[in-house]
Amino acid sequence: MSELVHTVTAGGITTLTLDSPANRNALSNQLLGELGAGIEAARSDHDVRALVLTATGTVFCSGADLSTPGSVTSAPVSLVDVLEMLSSFPKATMIVLNGHVRAGGIGLVAAVDLVAAPPQATFAFSEVRLGVSPAIISVLATRVMAPRAVSRYMLSGEVFDAHAALEAGLITLVSEEPALGSLVKELVGALSLGEPRAVLETKALLRALPSLSMTEGFARAEVLSAELFATEEAKAGIAALRAKQPPPWAPSDAS
Repeated sequence: MSELVHTVTAGGITTLTLDSPANRNALSNQLLGELGAGIEAARSDHDVRALVLTATGTVFCSGADLSTPGSVTSAPVSLVDVLEMLSSFPKATMIVLNGHVRAGGIGLVAAVDLVAAPPQATFAFSEVRLGVSPAIISVLATRVMAPRAVSRYMLSGEVFDAHAALEAGLITLVSEEPALGSLVKELVGALSLGEPRAVLETKALLRALPSLSMTEGFARAEVLSAELFATEEAKAGIAALRAKQPPPWAPSDAS
């Protein structure tokens, strides 16, 4: 059985590449299992600073594998498992889109911190046109997309382009090649320079703030800021900045 998710780690970055172009990188049981294993391995590797997902072919992910009904929810590693792994990942996460995204694939996009797309990429919550609902991915999509946009696209099932996805808050940037490659390289290099605990705490704060009042938010932020400024890592990071040196936690081969 051929591997459907390839893993490469270099410069503190683990890149997982979906490689099942024959079925448009659909979320089969095998692909979900390999993707989950790759995410977990990157999570437990102390030297990994960030996780990047991409794919081969012209489609990043077409959603559920319709040839194996139930793979989304009842597989040994389900889509819910993978989305929870990604959304709770303690390090920076990024998707570099190679092409179109449909249905469950949008869940992967909504679960990460940064998303880069070429202008030809298109998106669609196609579930309602199949007689089902984008229920699982809505948990994450409604957290990152503008309310009116997410209502429109989930209810209509219409195709929208990369610029509309950017305006809706689903993705981070749109660029043509080779500029896209340069921007991604720059962003990936920047992600590897974050101090692990600072990244973890910042991600936790970003998840928590929307449910807190302003007073509660400031109280939590004040405590966190004081805690982090008092760490040895912060002292070393500030000293490195003053000395115009890379921080001590930066991978030696980071770009």
